[in-house]
Amino acid sequence: MGLALSTLGRHVLVEFYGCPSEIIENNKLIEKVMNEAADYAGATIVESVFHHFNPYGVSGAVIIAESHLTIHTWPEYGYASVDIYTCGDSVSPWKAAEYLSEKLKANRTESFEVPRGMVDKIKQFAERDIKEVTVK
Repeated sequence: MGLALSTLGRHVLVEFYGCPSEIIENNKLIEKVMNEAADYAGATIVESVFHHFNPYGVSGAVIIAESHLTIHTWPEYGYASVDIYTCGDSVSPWKAAEYLSEKLKANRTESFEVPRGMVDKIKQFAERDIKEVTVK
């Protein structure tokens, strides 16, 4: 039996400012750091896909059993945008955010958390009667 939660997921949005361009321009490094962040947070990595844009910038996703981590970088501005979405309570999105802040060497980091899958709303708008919402 799963754990009853008031939300199904946690979505942490992070803005990284003042990142060295040589870090956030490096596709292989960004993929490595994003996978390490997922692992550090306690997630189970399923796969990852990253793309380097011409002339610059990286976008990528680490798919985890508990949801995903995504990044988009703008090396020309020293800026990176990261979403960390986790379901259940076994993975800490904030641990991943802290790890990335250290590795991306941002001068400033701003972040906030958005609750996802509000259980009361799910029950309210469900097509069938849901007694308990659980995470396995």
